[in-house]
Amino acid sequence: MSESQPGENRRMQPMAAADAQLFWLSKTVRNDQFLLYAFDGTPVDIAAAIGEVRRRARGCPNLCLRAVDDRRWGYPRWQPVQPTDDQFVVHSRDGQDWEGCLDTVRRLAPLDQSRMAWRVHVLPRVLGIPSRGHRPGARSGARSGAPSAAAGSVVVVQISHALGDGVRAASLAATLLGRRQPATPRSRPDRGVLPWRAAVAAQAHRRLVREVEAGLIAPPGLPRPVLSVNAGRSRATVVRTLVLDRTRIPGPTVTVGALVAVAEALSGYLADRGEDVSRLGAEVPMATGSKFGVETAESMPAANNNFRSVGVDLLPELDRPCRAERITAQLADHRRRGRHPAIQTSAAAFASVPAPVLRWAVGRFDPAARPPAVSGHTVVSSVNRGAADLMFGGKRVLMTAGYPALSPMMGLTHGVHGIGDTVAVSVHADPSVIDVDHYLDRLSGVFGCPR
Repeated sequence: MSESQPGENRRMQPMAAADAQLFWLSKTVRNDQFLLYAFDGTPVDIAAAIGEVRRRARGCPNLCLRAVDDRRWGYPRWQPVQPTDDQFVVHSRDGQDWEGCLDTVRRLAPLDQSRMAWRVHVLPRVLGIPSRGHRPGARSGARSGAPSAAAGSVVVVQISHALGDGVRAASLAATLLGRRQPATPRSRPDRGVLPWRAAVAAQAHRRLVREVEAGLIAPPGLPRPVLSVNAGRSRATVVRTLVLDRTRIPGPTVTVGALVAVAEALSGYLADRGEDVSRLGAEVPMATGSKFGVETAESMPAANNNFRSVGVDLLPELDRPCRAERITAQLADHRRRGRHPAIQTSAAAFASVPAPVLRWAVGRFDPAARPPAVSGHTVVSSVNRGAADLMFGGKRVLMTAGYPALSPMMGLTHGVHGIGDTVAVSVHADPSVIDVDHYLDRLSGVFGCPR
């Protein structure tokens, strides 16, 4: 443990407000990210494969950090540290099936961010990893004539949300798995002066209101009545994954195609149970700022988390082409709204909030509160994780998946993750509010994916 560490002599860097908010929220609502990667075989030497991952971590300053929150009146800070042995865990050395692998993922303990900001979990032998167009059923297994499922290894990169949003987390995980594009070090957040930033934001907001009234900018989405899936009563969650060829995803983009499919599957499921789906909607995390959250200039620091959630009408009453067109238009409206000076200056004002104020606000969050309206009935988080160029112990990546966290008001979330020409559509659900296998039957039917 005495080796020199890249950046170990750097002083601690304070978290940006967006990252600190997620760090403090994790004490109440778990929000670790789990990035799953399946590979086309088991490495001959697991210890050597893990050693290579560890060497890559040592070479990336953003992977050599732990959180320090020891100042009540200040923001948490990132302290440079050397990766430790307990950041690499091997599970089920004797092997397990795909459903057992997913059960292992959902049972993983939350990170202690004061010790580590990420952890790598290795499942060296997993039977039945789904190939494109095939999902081994939780109840019935593969049907005769369905595409064969692969045996291989699985690596799960567990990352603190404070360390990065979905795009940045994928970049960090890719660094661990051999891609030559490490994320750059973070700069100290420029918090500015809150009263001045607030005044600028107020002025920009008045301009936004005028432009919305004139029809130049789309208004924000209206709240929606809660449905049965806007609940979370069980700790025993379920995760499932469909693995598809890109050509099976309808729509102009994978994100739009996934939303089109979720609209059909979820509306049918809820309508069969007598629920009103006329206002059915989804929360969609939308990237903001520069790619990977990396600074565009030394004087323009960025948070690790650069996204905002937008509400999208799922419009189940429309046919698929019309639904895709309308969802595409909504996302374009949200992007234009996100570029408006009012949104930019509001974000700058938030970044300037004093730490005690934000800490107090986060501390007032009550997970037991049940608001009468929500911005969405499910989450659809979509990230393209790039080319299929990742390796583990000489084995090439087959697919990647992710499982967005549940919350007290969200009992069903979807992860849509692509690598190469393969897309995984994953479901993370509370079985006390939704019959997961019944719902996945509907979703796989929309995609034309055999059970």
